Amino acid sequence: MSWYRNAVWFVKGLREYTRSGYESAARHFNPADVEVDVAGRSFLVTGANSGIGKAAATEIARRGGTVHLVCRNKERAEVAKGEIVTETGNQNIFLHVVDISDPKEIWKFAEKFKNEHKLNVLINNAGCMVNNRELTEDGLEKNFATNTLGTYILTTALLPLLEEEADARVITVSSGGMLVQKLNISDLQSGNGTFDGTMVYAQNKRQQVVLTEQWAKAHRNVHFSVMHPGWADTPAVRSSMPDFYQKMKNTLRTEAQGADTVVWLAVSSEATKFPSGLFFQDRQPVPTHLPLASTHSPPEDEEKLMEVLEEFSQKFKSTSLG
Repeated sequence: MSWYRNAVWFVKGLREYTRSGYESAARHFNPADVEVDVAGRSFLVTGANSGIGKAAATEIARRGGTVHLVCRNKERAEVAKGEIVTETGNQNIFLHVVDISDPKEIWKFAEKFKNEHKLNVLINNAGCMVNNRELTEDGLEKNFATNTLGTYILTTALLPLLEEEADARVITVSSGGMLVQKLNISDLQSGNGTFDGTMVYAQNKRQQVVLTEQWAKAHRNVHFSVMHPGWADTPAVRSSMPDFYQKMKNTLRTEAQGADTVVWLAVSSEATKFPSGLFFQDRQPVPTHLPLASTHSPPEDEEKLMEVLEEFSQKFKSTSLG
């Protein structure tokens, strides 16, 4: 049935995920939802030096928020920070250099951040699609390390800080690609069979949906959401999916259109009227499974994912913090 799921996903994408899909959906948006002043609220955005992360950070800065940019590359991040300050006039933009594929580095950053800052909204945007199996210095498959374990560690490490604040939120940028994947806990680091970077990425994005649903059940004082930005013209798409980019480049969303639902989830009072733990596209909750696709997982698999990630997390925490 994989061919069926892929075909349905692609046809659905042609209709909904492109620029025209965004423009159609946007006709029903209420502009007042995001015309808000968020001065005094603190936002942390990972992968914020380009693409959807930078677009979201810019729009939040424009609304007066204090924005913490978490980026891997110091030089590119400093350029992005300067551009955001110049464009928005907001001086409350702070830069943190962290590699989200390095669990020990994440733990060190999170512990330091908790002692120095408050946090109202965490936006997990950083991600990667490595098309050949590559291991980090810790022996972790790089897509898993960044997209799944990095997201898990940063979120759980910062949850105590978020739970101190009113109207705390966690938003994770996923992908429609997850619709073609059923959670697979037997091979989290993609060591078996032929390695397909696109499908590994999609599996990671399914894992992020499961994480969001599980966190929503366990942490009632924080509003969790996960979203699909549609198919946007970003540096990551151009570098990781060159064939797809060449075929679709004239129909892709802008970075700002891809980031729109992130911003809405981060600043709008309307967003938190929806239950915690939902998957959003174009400011509306949407199903996490395609019709007739066998992608539902038993609860014990979802619980096992959380257990395995917690084991990884604690191992690296003890190594990182002595």
